[in-house]
Amino acid sequence: MEVAVVILNFNGKSYLEKFLPSVVEHSKTATIWVVDNCSTDESVDFLKANYPEIKLVINKENGGFAKGYNDGLKDICADYYVLLNSDVEVSENWIEPCIKLLASDEQIAAVQPKILAQKNKTHFEHAGAAGGYLDKNFYPFCRGRIFSEVEADEHQYDENTEVFWASGACMFIRAKLYHQFGGLDADFFAHMEEIDLCWRLKKSDYKIMACGEAKVYHVGGGTLNYMNPKKTFLNFRNSLFMIFKNYDGNLFFKLFGRLVLDGFAACIFLFKFQFAHFAAVFKSHIALYMNIKSLRQKRKLIKDKTTSFNAVGIYKRNITFKNYLGGIKHFSQLDSKDFHSKKL
Repeated sequence: MEVAVVILNFNGKSYLEKFLPSVVEHSKTATIWVVDNCSTDESVDFLKANYPEIKLVINKENGGFAKGYNDGLKDICADYYVLLNSDVEVSENWIEPCIKLLASDEQIAAVQPKILAQKNKTHFEHAGAAGGYLDKNFYPFCRGRIFSEVEADEHQYDENTEVFWASGACMFIRAKLYHQFGGLDADFFAHMEEIDLCWRLKKSDYKIMACGEAKVYHVGGGTLNYMNPKKTFLNFRNSLFMIFKNYDGNLFFKLFGRLVLDGFAACIFLFKFQFAHFAAVFKSHIALYMNIKSLRQKRKLIKDKTTSFNAVGIYKRNITFKNYLGGIKHFSQLDSKDFHSKKL
């Protein structure tokens, strides 16, 4: 079984200097690749001079995170891909448990390890934590992280568990399925494209798993800071894109309800005098309207491929209300009966 650890790099020389040593040391069973997304720093020269054993793909253009991986992976032949952010420090035995879990069941399409904060290694990191979920309005949250509330890792999520989505910060995925399902949606540019891919996989009855036996440490916000309004725009826009493409129920009512909830979120930004973030939410809605034609085409293509939707990992309640009004701060406080546990 060929395993390719693939790091997408854009002007990330400092991260490569800091974190590549851990990847090289703890990835003896894999081939390491760096896909460079038209960096203008000295990343490529640094790699050639210091890591000649690492395989290098240089993209012809910087199309963002999603297109960058799609372009790079066309040239990489393997049984399993490991999409790994450049700002991730890996630990001993981070690969084998995830590959073992993937290989144990052909219906498992993707796996993520526990993702902890590199700057605070006792706590989970925002982007993925111990596996991702969606609530009934398709807002994402994780075992170990609900909105901005991040839990300490006290081994409460060490078991292997089926989830709804695996984080793109460190995603193990069957290469054949990555290409068969079209990879990451390049129109997303960055953010939530991995959730969209996992949703498409689950609509063909595949499973997404979180592996509690492996862990990595993610800086987070390395390319785009969490407080950057552009990140807010991409998260809100891409979430709407994802719902339009993948939701099989009454799309008008689901989108209308989601737009209203987004409006409440925008008001919170306004009350906090975060005017750029308020504008970002508004722009995300305009982007939805401007892209309806292409989204309809994608929706039809996905619907034609859909077989049986594996809904495990969808929370039947409103996580926003549970968090802000119900005082729910930790995943363990949620009632397991409120999660889908079967196909729809």
